[in-house]
Amino acid sequence: MSKNINTDAVNGFFEAILTLQDKDECFRFFEDVCTINELLSISQRFEVARMLTADCTYLDIAEKTGASTATISRVNRSLQYGKDGYALVFGRMEKPSYDSTRKSER
Repeated sequence: MSKNINTDAVNGFFEAILTLQDKDECFRFFEDVCTINELLSISQRFEVARMLTADCTYLDIAEKTGASTATISRVNRSLQYGKDGYALVFGRMEKPSYDSTRKSER
């Protein structure tokens, strides 16, 4: 049985994230909240999910990201049986309005 993440602490954390307005604010907040290794691990899983969605092989993903096959498999399981969070974000990232917003923040 998995742990319930719908707690007051998690809800408060998500509310804080939703107040961030740009990439600089994200860097500032997450560098304070996470260790460098935690942030690199999270971003590695995100990149693995992107590559799996693009039908890359486990070998290609492992070589490009440095992720273990166990990590790749876990991310793949989330893509297949999770709550569709990756799909939600990837779909929004592909929209032109998202891309033009991001370009203006660089």
